[in-house]
Amino acid sequence: MASASEVYTLQPAANQPELPEKWSPAEKWWVGAVIVIVVLVNSLPYLYGYLSTPEGMKFMGIMLDVPDHAQYFSWMRDLSTQNLVSNKLTPEPNSPLFFNLLWWALGRLGRLLGVDYAVMYQVLRVSATAIFLLLAYRICRWFLKDDWTRKTAFLLVTFTSGFGWVLIVIKYISGGELLMPLNVFIAEGNTFLGALGYPHFLAAAVYIFTFELILRGQAKNQLRYAVAAGVFALFLGWQHAYDLVTIYAILLAYALLLVIRDRKLPWYMIWSGGIVGVISVWPAIYSVWLTSFDPVWKGVLKQFANAGVYTPNPLQLPILFGITFLLALFALVRSNPLKLKRFDNGQLFVTAWFLVTFILIYLPVDYQIHLLNGWQVPMAILAAQGFSRYILPWISVWLETTFLRMEKGRLRNAAALQRWAMIGLIFVVLPTNLYLWSWRFLDLSRHTYPYYLSNAEINAMTWLEKNAKPDEVVFSSLTTGQYIPMLTGAHAYLAHWAQTLDFFGKSDWVADFFAKEAQPKQQKTILQEGNVQYIFFGPAEQALGSAGLTGLPGLTVVFSDGPVTVYQVMR
Repeated sequence: MASASEVYTLQPAANQPELPEKWSPAEKWWVGAVIVIVVLVNSLPYLYGYLSTPEGMKFMGIMLDVPDHAQYFSWMRDLSTQNLVSNKLTPEPNSPLFFNLLWWALGRLGRLLGVDYAVMYQVLRVSATAIFLLLAYRICRWFLKDDWTRKTAFLLVTFTSGFGWVLIVIKYISGGELLMPLNVFIAEGNTFLGALGYPHFLAAAVYIFTFELILRGQAKNQLRYAVAAGVFALFLGWQHAYDLVTIYAILLAYALLLVIRDRKLPWYMIWSGGIVGVISVWPAIYSVWLTSFDPVWKGVLKQFANAGVYTPNPLQLPILFGITFLLALFALVRSNPLKLKRFDNGQLFVTAWFLVTFILIYLPVDYQIHLLNGWQVPMAILAAQGFSRYILPWISVWLETTFLRMEKGRLRNAAALQRWAMIGLIFVVLPTNLYLWSWRFLDLSRHTYPYYLSNAEINAMTWLEKNAKPDEVVFSSLTTGQYIPMLTGAHAYLAHWAQTLDFFGKSDWVADFFAKEAQPKQQKTILQEGNVQYIFFGPAEQALGSAGLTGLPGLTVVFSDGPVTVYQVMR
């Protein structure tokens, strides 16, 4: 019988790895089962939201990050009939210059099927989850030949969360505020949380398929795969242009590592990288032009800092990604990347992917945190490799010398140990995501803003949809304002922390307008300067202090339903 060290030591590979074998039927069923479980589990909070909705209320179909999702659905609404749209989340007039392929496709498909944004959001959530997980497993198969190591990497990609649960325990024990909350709630790099409430991140992170195409083309020495990778990168660039930064940087780093290892130019990577760049660079050029020369979108880009969301400092990354990140670092150091001669192309690529992303997530740009998206894939691959190569042999030897002795000191069942150790590893990474999933039920059980609107508010939005012109401005609180563009097609005065120009100034003016002590002269000035045509006045606006607007001259009631009134501003 082979010793434990012989069982777990991987055989050295040539520089050019073999193409992965065809999927076995059992493998297909296993991956399919994981995908179905993730989709069904993450469907339960939505199902609860819809089924538990009280009479007189409506669940809006969103349960995480309402401002950003309402922004996307505003684009989806307008792109269903136009190819370029204006920014409706700010009152300033602006030309229709914006395009996003993902929301254009969803808007067109929704219009064709005759369904609304909520249905199409569920279509996106299910399809993005399934496609991302399928492609993630494909890339795991490329780098990992051992079945259990490959499955472990895939499950780490799917379920990994960090040590945020420790911060949550500290919060409840101390009764204070949650420390370093970003390390709990960041969705970029967290597949499960993305599948739960940020499916557009998963839709963008399928750039991993471009890498598989490049590697497959390199293995076969065929540039047609580079052409396919370029087309796919082009497709992704029209959704999130910043994903092109990740693609280009990783391909460049891989090529440089090939030069260092082989002491010659990697002509396939040079040609394929050029092909990918020429085909896919156009969305990046468009985005730079849009945010540099159009004043509205230039202002939007400047306000990305309003969110105050940046990549946590490197010392906090173990909290964000937990044991998966630590194992990946351990595997990287243990493999000694300074000795690249020993690395095959696959190991070289994973190393480049992991290390370059480590640099990208700290670029001095306001969207740096988005570059975490997809990092969980090389991290999980390295972690599974390190666990299989270095941790399991140590565990098996320790068990041999402690508990499981046999006649010749050999481990009785190395395969069983591998299975149970890797299953245990998966359970270690689950707690934070389990908390985030469970908390959705508690949030939705409150049946209030921002996830629910009253029927009266929905009826008011419907009236505005039928009567307000697309270029007219509706004044309201931020709570309802974020829904106005997506539900009415009109401009909102205040709707989004980045898309609304001078967000903090307009937030103050909304608070002043609806304050109990507001003066009619000041209110009139705010309406005139904002070019406002309608005022939405409901419970969220009343909560800012105003008892009503009946004393303000120049207003005409055009809609009323219980606590909700819509006023038209007469010129």
